Amino acid sequence: MRRAGADPVPPEPNGYLHIGHAKAITVDFGTAEAFDGLCNLRLDDTNPDTEEAEFVDSILEDIEWLGFTPPRPVRHASDYFEQLYAWAEHLITEGFAYVDEQDAETISAQRGGYGKPGVESPYRDRPVKESLDVFRRMRAGEFPDGAKVLRAKIDMQHENMQLRDPVMYRIRRGHHYRTGDAWCIYPTYDWAHGQSDAIEGVTHSLCTLEFQSNRPLYDWYLEHLPLPGDQPRQIEFARLELTHTITSKRKLKQLIAEGVVDGWDDPRMPTLRGLRRRGYPAKAIREFLTSIGVAKTNSRHSIELLESFIRRDLNLTAQRRMAVLRPLKVVITNWPTDETGQPVVEHFEVANNPENADDGTRQVAFSGELWIEQEDFAEVPPPKYFRLSPGREVRLRGAYFVTATDVVKDADGTVTEVHVTYDPETKGGTAPDGRKVKSTMHWVSAPHAEDATVALYERLFTAENPGEATGDPLDDLDRNSREVLTGAKVERALADTAPGEVVQFERLGYFAHDPREPMLFHRTVGLRDEWAAIQKRTAR
Repeated sequence: MRRAGADPVPPEPNGYLHIGHAKAITVDFGTAEAFDGLCNLRLDDTNPDTEEAEFVDSILEDIEWLGFTPPRPVRHASDYFEQLYAWAEHLITEGFAYVDEQDAETISAQRGGYGKPGVESPYRDRPVKESLDVFRRMRAGEFPDGAKVLRAKIDMQHENMQLRDPVMYRIRRGHHYRTGDAWCIYPTYDWAHGQSDAIEGVTHSLCTLEFQSNRPLYDWYLEHLPLPGDQPRQIEFARLELTHTITSKRKLKQLIAEGVVDGWDDPRMPTLRGLRRRGYPAKAIREFLTSIGVAKTNSRHSIELLESFIRRDLNLTAQRRMAVLRPLKVVITNWPTDETGQPVVEHFEVANNPENADDGTRQVAFSGELWIEQEDFAEVPPPKYFRLSPGREVRLRGAYFVTATDVVKDADGTVTEVHVTYDPETKGGTAPDGRKVKSTMHWVSAPHAEDATVALYERLFTAENPGEATGDPLDDLDRNSREVLTGAKVERALADTAPGEVVQFERLGYFAHDPREPMLFHRTVGLRDEWAAIQKRTAR
């Protein structure tokens, strides 16, 4: 007999999945697989005002991109609206539910609080026949939105606030993306959750810890219904939190509404769409989530740990390429010309990935005019600066040793061009006399360069725990977390990079080719393992 498990807190289709959902998905599908079971994906579509088919499609696509295939058909809470309604009538008939005609504010106030007694509704003891009649008229659409609700009749003095006569149904006219206008009353999540599990034959329903106090209500509903099979069991585990990151769907929507980010797939967003666009491999995300394990206590993991898994994966798989983000022209003044007077073009064979010989090599053009990074030249070098400066010799990656001899400046005194000489005996980057240089720099041949746009990113939130100091995470927002460089120069091979592919820009980091916009690259992670540095400091 195959056991079944439900997706923890069935995702509501009112937004895109984020890294926290990825943790839950990994736990769910992994648990089901470990016990030779099935993991159902059920969408909690009980709120027609915020749900859209677009979000349903995105949830399915993101789960499959992450590496999991939900059993078909995909389930929806709306599949069970008729059964849920019938069970609600059963509770009314048995004296365990009643229709309340008070407004939401009054009901909320009467629930009391911890250490504060609840106040019973004046409708709590209305006759069963009357509640049943009014409930049926609610379904028939006789009353305006918010005029009445159906509440479970449990215990208004219970220490668990969830059991103080919770609302089961509310009147809410809104076009549902699946059921259209067939319903004007909708079940709450707490009422739909456990009953949907029971209908599907789920044995274990996995939820995050914030639903621990909801478990007694989950059980109460199930214990008072004529279930078709065994009662499911709810189990909670800690949700995923990352430093410098928020996963509140409400706050993420606010970032989009205020134009702080471009949308759900902005590479700074913790959504799976954003992480994918930024170049995070699904495999590396899964390995990170597996490594942190499952706990019963909430904690916050360092985002540097996640990035270390991303970097480790990309180091083995990403092709190496040369790119110059802030270009400075270099002219080799003793570079030879051919019989027509044109500068000679040489080609160097360069490994595509030193970590994987099977990736082969490529030919990279080299000429008498090159682009280097502006920061790789200093007319007046600071102490311990070993890159190019007047009179200093450096190695150009895989090519030659060069020595700076002169500069060209604009009217403002800014260096716009550096003149160098090269040593033809150092082809391949090694001097026959054995002399050493202290710096190796990347470059791009100017006549063979392609133009590219590169987006660089800092943390979207400056604080490790956004909002810890003020209560509002947006107070720690870095509104300048993205820098877009439009004048980057890259080697020609990058024009053939597939959309979504991640490459390593030598000396600079890993960059993902945008899936929609050609020659736009997003910085995925840098080359430096910041997690290793954190661990080293912690060990001291």
